[in-house]
Amino acid sequence: MKRKLLITGAAGTIGSVVFKGLQQDNRYDVVGADIHADEKLGIVQMDIGDEARLAELTQGIDTVIHFAWIKDDGDFLGKVLAGNVSGAYKLFEAAVQNGVRRMIFASSNHATGYYRTDEKVGPHDPYRPDSFYGLSKCYIELLGRLYSDQGKISSFNIRIGNFPGDDRPHSERAGHIWISERDMLQLIVCCIEADDGLKYLNLYGTSANSDNYYNIDYLEELIGYKPEDDATKLLELAKATGRNVRQDETIYQGGQQA
Repeated sequence: MKRKLLITGAAGTIGSVVFKGLQQDNRYDVVGADIHADEKLGIVQMDIGDEARLAELTQGIDTVIHFAWIKDDGDFLGKVLAGNVSGAYKLFEAAVQNGVRRMIFASSNHATGYYRTDEKVGPHDPYRPDSFYGLSKCYIELLGRLYSDQGKISSFNIRIGNFPGDDRPHSERAGHIWISERDMLQLIVCCIEADDGLKYLNLYGTSANSDNYYNIDYLEELIGYKPEDDATKLLELAKATGRNVRQDETIYQGGQQA
């Protein structure tokens, strides 16, 4: 029997790539949802604040892949808490009530963005968000921690690095955190198919970059993730062929200067 998946934010930069890729995988029956329906793309309407709609869409779902996001522009009270964190809570509640097996949340490297670039950071290190955006990702990761510890759902958080949605990184900083389209899709599939015994997991979502800020080698044994691309090699090729590569190295991993 096919796993039935719900992808929120299916019209977004990352969500659209994952939605299209999973539709082509015969193991899955995929429902794509976004704030506006798109009949041509097969995307249905969903408002992250609409509890009745969330309850409807999570019925019969095996795994929710949560990409939906309201652009907050630093509006902590009006959008970060009221929209994104509250919306995630409502989605978790609907998923739990309908017996969803796993929630995969599109978190961000900005959840630990105030670590310096010369520090090695792992998924178990303390949060150091670099913005209200990063802080909201931390809140939602912890929502998953709570529901998982309560035995209600398996919760995975992918701290996505740089995903420009094309064939290469475009800057020196991006080379440390970049993930390609095919590696992003592979990582999502690995999270969907990961052993049911894994109830909670934080991980960094990058390709196999030679200059990676994060060690992701353990993910092959843990969930079978074997990234195929390397931002460092692509940046070297871009420079050799005269393409523009921004010089934007920073002091902090999230991109901030002192």
